[in-house]
Amino acid sequence: MLDYDKEADAYDATRGGEPRAAAAAEAVLGLVPEKARNLLDVACGTGIVTRRLAGARPGLRVTGLDAAPAMARTAAARLPGAVLLADSRQLPFPDGVFDAVTTVWLLHLVDGPEDARAIIAECARVLRPGGVYITTADKAAAHDVGSDIDAVLAPRPRRPAQDRPDHVRTYAAEHGLHPAGTARFQGHGQGRSPRSTTADLRRGWFTMLPPGEPLTERFAAELKSLPDQERPRADPEFTILAFRKPSAG
Repeated sequence: MLDYDKEADAYDATRGGEPRAAAAAEAVLGLVPEKARNLLDVACGTGIVTRRLAGARPGLRVTGLDAAPAMARTAAARLPGAVLLADSRQLPFPDGVFDAVTTVWLLHLVDGPEDARAIIAECARVLRPGGVYITTADKAAAHDVGSDIDAVLAPRPRRPAQDRPDHVRTYAAEHGLHPAGTARFQGHGQGRSPRSTTADLRRGWFTMLPPGEPLTERFAAELKSLPDQERPRADPEFTILAFRKPSAG
């Protein structure tokens, strides 16, 4: 697992920057009801998406929250007074206070179904009746675009995906949330090149391939043999799922 305190300074530049953030925010907002007046962005990271959510609708008050101090500090610089340091499994809010809650690129990071369930349970708890929970799903799979890089990496060991859409729908249903729409958006600037993928391998990006291990170096050698070392392959396309909390009565 990456150290997100150490990653904070370079995080946006290595993940599509403003173009990807703009695409993500637009897709999320397309699922947020127009009448929503407040939104909680859980695991907001550097706040690059959160800031766009806050700026898109004058009547929408946005709060960000992250567990990594360096990420929360970066987000707070973008949204002064609107970012908290807290655990997504224990949200520091009373029941039923938000019209919308988002988790953008969070569920794929958790270690097991217990954590995914706990996060979704908390998001459901702080939603008002009629509110909407919006989350990205199937993030790792989105990066497999059928390229020669993906063919090299296909045999690698993988962590079980906690953000598989069927899992997310099950966990949401367990906490009384009903499907309320889907969206997709492009991960601009995130197409992998052989050289960048080799660098990611060696800095621990692939969680089941520790840097310096023989298997990691074997994949690195195969990547180095590919043509067009600097050419990015296709960008990923990400999926968003929305769920609604039933209205009272």
